Amino acid sequence: MTRTAYELAEFLGCSLEGDGAVQLSGVAAPGSAGDADLIYVENERHLADAATSRARCVVITPGLPVEGKTLLRAANPKLVFAKAAAWLVPPAPIATGIHPTAVISATAQLARGVAVGPYVVIEENVKIGEGTEIGSFCFMGHDARVGAQCRLYPRVTLYAGVWLGDGVTLHSGAVIGSDGFGYVAEEGNRLKFPQVGQVRIGNDVEIGANTTIDRGSLDRTEISAGVKIDNLVHVAHNVRIGENTVIAAQTGISGSVVIGRDVALGGQVGVADHCLIEDGAVIGAQAGIPTGKTIRSGQIVWGTPARPLHKFKKQFAWSGRLPELAERVERLEKRAGEEKS
Repeated sequence: MTRTAYELAEFLGCSLEGDGAVQLSGVAAPGSAGDADLIYVENERHLADAATSRARCVVITPGLPVEGKTLLRAANPKLVFAKAAAWLVPPAPIATGIHPTAVISATAQLARGVAVGPYVVIEENVKIGEGTEIGSFCFMGHDARVGAQCRLYPRVTLYAGVWLGDGVTLHSGAVIGSDGFGYVAEEGNRLKFPQVGQVRIGNDVEIGANTTIDRGSLDRTEISAGVKIDNLVHVAHNVRIGENTVIAAQTGISGSVVIGRDVALGGQVGVADHCLIEDGAVIGAQAGIPTGKTIRSGQIVWGTPARPLHKFKKQFAWSGRLPELAERVERLEKRAGEEKS
């Protein structure tokens, strides 16, 4: 899609400096940009790259100069650039029309504009909202509900009864609604505890490739609106995640954990069962949160077991000096032994 710099400025609410007739059809980094690409600059470190770039138009912080370019001034250039990218370069379609190889139950209800790719299976009583795209080899179990304008990339699996809100994106290999890991011991054997709850996912959630979200055991697993989950994340049964929380790759969240709004979990975080992570908390990469622990609102924690960041930094610094301290202790012990003798 081609737009002028003037049209972009109007759409984004930016002030325009320079030639408003510049034609733009893509976005890029300064070093790889062509003359029809938009770039952005957040600080002075990148001014030289922008000045030598082939790009003719730059989203830039007020007050920073770039000679010979058309400038879109924005207080948050990265945010404005992301909005411009979504307008200039919309995502390619996942599917168009209803492919003849798709297997769709006669009781399924597909709203206007739903697109279904090759070899998709849609079981009984599934309901799909307007404009949703379903990639090849996806599976949707009976009684699943999918909202409007969702995007399911190839090989997504929705177990029976899963509910998705509007504007949900599921990347390839995501499995939503699998059984939770719950067993009861009986004379050395493991008897499966019922896993008959639901998964409900709110509007505008994005879930990465090969991420798994278990259904509730007796209640339900809930992912609230605006949550963003990376690849290779596991969310266990009865977990509840608040709005706009972000979770990085390879994180594992055990059963019955409650996570508040606007929480950030770094990569490879491990959260044991029945923990509470309150609104706005930040959990550093590879942190481990033991069973039943509460992380308070706005707290930043790191390490295993997770502890406040200032305490972790102090302890980590001391642990790095352990070899030196051990040698010092050995010398002192040797000296003390010699003085006794």
